[in-house]
Formats: sequence, structure tokens, C-alpha cells
Amino acid sequence: MKKPIILLIGVMIFCILLPILISVLFYGENEIPSSDSKNKIIQKSEKDAYETVDVTSPTVSVYNSTTNKIEKIDIETFLYGVVATEMSSDFSEEALKAQAVAARTYIIYKMENNMTQGHRGAYICTNSNHCQAYASYDELKKIRGDNWIKESYPKIKKAVDDTKGHILTYEGKAILPMYFSTSSGMTENSKEVFSAQYPYLKSVSSPYEEQSPKYYTEVKFNKSNFIDLLKKNYSNISISSENLYNQVKILDRTTAGSVNTIQVGNKEVTGRNMRSIFGLNSSNFKIEFNGDTVVFKVKGYGHGVGMSQWGAEGMAQKNYKYDEILFHYYTNTEIKDIY
Repeated sequence: MKKPIILLIGVMIFCILLPILISVLFYGENEIPSSDSKNKIIQKSEKDAYETVDVTSPTVSVYNSTTNKIEKIDIETFLYGVVATEMSSDFSEEALKAQAVAARTYIIYKMENNMTQGHRGAYICTNSNHCQAYASYDELKKIRGDNWIKESYPKIKKAVDDTKGHILTYEGKAILPMYFSTSSGMTENSKEVFSAQYPYLKSVSSPYEEQSPKYYTEVKFNKSNFIDLLKKNYSNISISSENLYNQVKILDRTTAGSVNTIQVGNKEVTGRNMRSIFGLNSSNFKIEFNGDTVVFKVKGYGHGVGMSQWGAEGMAQKNYKYDEILFHYYTNTEIKDIY
């Protein structure tokens, strides 16, 4: 009887000691992670899933259209001034992050494609009609004041810093990330606006636009001014104030609803040209004739291709993250961390 009891006790002791022995042997070679290292891993994943590279950001050659000089600026520092002027600091953090990635991608696209034309050898310029708007820290402080610098500038800086090195790519290359202020509920196909097809610049829904102050506008002209402006731009146009409403007809629209071509007297005019001639916020308009007045009823603001900034803000308010915003507006793209 004693031997079976001793044997049973021995088995029990072995079962208790075996897990301890295995743990000692295993963790002797692989140290148990400290609570500090565990926290660091969690913080990294929470910060950004795309943060895979950590090297010094490059400098970029910038043609300053105000000073008429070429400057070498750290790309991230330059982006502080771009995002601050291209998007309102009142916008949500995720919308500002989306803007930061789009703005950074635009610069990298210019660099990758060696696009220096009009920049005196630089890759980018500060003329918003040609590239992207920009203001230096000192300029922002002078224009917007100390309070803005104290309260809003850190928000802009954080959006840039939190997406450091992130760009949008299509098939491994930086895309041309067009963006604009406000859509009419859908963005435009690039081919229908610029006659150039980019597979990632397709028409998509943009449902959160109504909060934009420029979602809907009206522009009015009297008949004589309306005709004068047309004749100023088209010397051989034949149009008169009598029965004017019968001489103006929208012929077709784009997928997103903008005017593609419009018959004006004996001329077929593009919606983009009509927008330019009459100073409209977009090419998405209707025309009404009320007595001696011509009324343009306009939706949206900008060319309509790529990311709508107010649409991005609307998505951010609906708790979409910056990558979801970007993937929505730029079809089949990916985010790549390049530095």
C-alpha cells in the first residue's frame, strides 16, 4: 500500500512542477515582456496602422510666387503652411489628416514626375491657381494673429505630424490627388472635366455637403450684361435679348450633374467656360429667366474632381477615419508610408 501512495504523490508533484519547469526554460531564452513594452506596442497600433517607416523627411524645392524666389523647405514644415491655407482649422481632425495626406501626395506626385514647368526649376509653387496655397508660420501669425497661432496652429501641425510620410498610391505610384471645396452631392469623373482619365478619380457620392456655405448660390445678371459678357468672349456669337430664354438651352450634363455643353445663341459653349465667364462657383447650374433678369442657380464650389473638402468634413463628423475618407474619394488607392 505504501508504494502506490508514494507513486501517486510523486505523480502529483511532477504534474505541479512540470509547468513551472517549462516556463523557466522557455522564458529563460525569451524574456517576459515588461508592462512598459506592452504599452508601447498598444500605443503604436493606436497611433497609426500605416506608420511603418521612420526616417528624416526630405526637403523640397518651392518656388515662392510672392517673393519670386526658390526656397528649400522641409516637406513636413511646408505642409503646415499648405494645410493651414487649403482647409479651415475649424474642420475635424480626421478631415485635416485627409487633407494633409492629399497635399503631401500632390508634392510627391510632382517630384516623381519631375514636373518643374512654370516653377523655375522647383517642383512646387505657392500659387493656388497652379499648385497649392501656402503661407509660412510668420505669414500666418501676421494674417491670423497670435490667438490663432496659439489655438489653431497646433491642430494643423498635429494633422500633418500624425500622418508623417503617408501618401496615396495607385499601383505603387503617387496619385494626382485633386481636391476642391464643395460638391453637389457627387464628385466628377476626371475625364468629363479635364479630358484626362485617371482610374482613381471617378465619380462617387458625397452626401454630407449641405453644411457648406457654398453648397447653393445664386448669381443674377440683367439681360444686357448677360449678352455683353458672352459677346466679349465670343465675338462671332449671335444672340439677342428678345426671347432670350429660347436661345439658351443646356444640352447635356456630366455624371455628377454639371453642365457639359450648353447652346447659347448660335454657339455651343462648355459648362466650364460658362462658369468662367460669369464667375460661378461651379459648372453645376440651372438658368432661369425672370423678366429682365438671368438667374444662375448653382450647386457646389470648385471643379468637382477628387476629394470634396466639405464632404470630408461631413464624413469626419460621422466618425469616419481619414483613411476611409481618402479611400472613398480616391478609388482603389492605398496609403504608403515613404518616410
